[in-house]
Amino acid sequence: MGTSKVYFTNMRCKVGESLLVKLERLISTAGFEQIPFEQKYVAIKIHFGEPGNLAFLRPNFAKTVADRIKARGGRPFLTDCNTLYVGRRNNALVHMDAAFENGYSPLSTGCQNIIADGLRGTDDVEVPVIGGIYCKTALIGRAIMDADILISLSHFKGHEVAGFGGTIKNIGMGSGSRAGKMQMHNEGKPEVDPKVCMGCRVCTKFCNQKAILWGEDKKARIDPALCVGCGRCMGACNYHAIANNSGISNAILNGKMAEYTKAVLEGRPNFHISVVNQVSPYCDCHGENDAAVVPDIGIFASFDPVALDKACIDAVNAAPGISTSILSERELTHHDHLTDVHPTTDWRFQISHAEKIGLGNGTYELLTVK
Repeated sequence: MGTSKVYFTNMRCKVGESLLVKLERLISTAGFEQIPFEQKYVAIKIHFGEPGNLAFLRPNFAKTVADRIKARGGRPFLTDCNTLYVGRRNNALVHMDAAFENGYSPLSTGCQNIIADGLRGTDDVEVPVIGGIYCKTALIGRAIMDADILISLSHFKGHEVAGFGGTIKNIGMGSGSRAGKMQMHNEGKPEVDPKVCMGCRVCTKFCNQKAILWGEDKKARIDPALCVGCGRCMGACNYHAIANNSGISNAILNGKMAEYTKAVLEGRPNFHISVVNQVSPYCDCHGENDAAVVPDIGIFASFDPVALDKACIDAVNAAPGISTSILSERELTHHDHLTDVHPTTDWRFQISHAEKIGLGNGTYELLTVK
C-alpha cells in the first residue's frame, strides 16, 4: 500500500477570512468535490457532545461541510448512534435534546439530525467485516448503512480506553448500535484498586449496568458478569483508582473499532475530516471536559482514515504539552502525550490493526493548505 495524502491547515486566520473559509479550501484541495454527491444521501458522522462538555465540535464546522455537499446536489444529514452508558444520549429522544442543546439543529447546520440506530438503539443492520479477525459481522445503525456516502467529521482528543479518539473511533464505535457497542466492549473489564479508592461513589452514577458494588469496607468493586467494559467509570474516578489492567483487552477493543470502521466504509465513497483543537484527555462522551493537553493545532483531511488519525497523533505528540493540564499530574516518561495521559493504553495497536485489515495506511504525506 502506497503513501496516503493528508491535507492540513492551521488555526491562524487573516483579518477578513474565517476558519470556516479555510476548512472549505482544505477539503476542496483534498478532493472532496470529486465525490459524486448528486442526489445521494450523505451521512455526516459526528459526535454531538454530551451536555456539560464544551470541547465538542461547534456546529459551524458541520454546516460548512453540509453546505458544500448541498452545493454539489447531495442530501446531507448529521448522525450518531445511541450510547451504552448513563448520560443524555442513550435513547433517541434525549440524544436529540442533547444535540439541540449543544447547538445542532437544522437552523444552525442546514440539515437534519438522525439518530442512526433508532429510538432504543435497536434499529441496526448486521454488516459483514471483510477480513475481520475479531468480528466477522458488525451491528451498525441502520440510517448510517442506508446512506450512499459517508463523511466523518471528528474532534481529535484523548481517550481513557482507546488512547485517542479520532476518525476510527468516531466511525467504528460511533456507528455501532447499542448491541454493537457491547460487542466491541465485551473483552475488557476494569478493576478497582482498593488502596486508592476513596469510597466517594461518583463512579456509580456513570454505570448503566449497575455493575459497581460496595463492600463493608466502603470500597468499590466491579462485578465482571454485569460490566460491559465501556470504561466510563475510569474517566469518572477523580482518584485514578479504576483501571483496565489487561493490555490485551484494550488492544482487542481498538481492533474491533477498526473492524467496525471497515464494515461501515466498505464499498461506498467516504471522506474524513478531523479538527485538532481543545485536545482534552478524555472522550466527548463525558459530561465535562478537562483542560487541553496541547495547544490548538489545526484541521486535517484525507480519503484515508488511518493516515488521517496517524497524522493527528504525530501532530499532537510533536506539540508542546500544556503544564496546567493533566500532564502535570503524570510521569512524563513515554515521550508521547497520549501515552503519558493514559499509560495503560496503547494507541499504536489501533493503527497497526487498521493497516493489517486493509482499512488504510499509517504512512502518509502531509500537504499544507494555507
